[in-house]
Amino acid sequence: MELYLRWLQKYEQRAGEEPPLGLILCAGKSEEHVELLELERSGIRVAEYTTEFPPRELLAAKLRATVEAARERIDARPRHDGAVVGD
Repeated sequence: MELYLRWLQKYEQRAGEEPPLGLILCAGKSEEHVELLELERSGIRVAEYTTEFPPRELLAAKLRATVEAARERIDARPRHDGAVVGD
C-alpha cells in the first residue's frame, strides 16, 4: 500500500491537495503492531470493523471514550495567537 500511496503522490496529486491516505479495515488490530510499523507516518490508517452491533453498554463506553479523546485533541491544539485552546 505504501508503494501505491507514493505513486499517487508523485503522479496523481494535484497542487493544493493533501497527500493520499490509505485505509486498512480489519476485524481486529494490535495497537502495538500499528505503532511499531509507524503506519501513521506513511499515510496509512488501520481501523477495526464489526459485523455485529455491539452491546449497548460497550457502544456507549466507546462513544464516551471517542468524545473524550476528541476533546483532548481539541484542547491541545494551538490557537492562532499561539496559546493552547484549553488555556
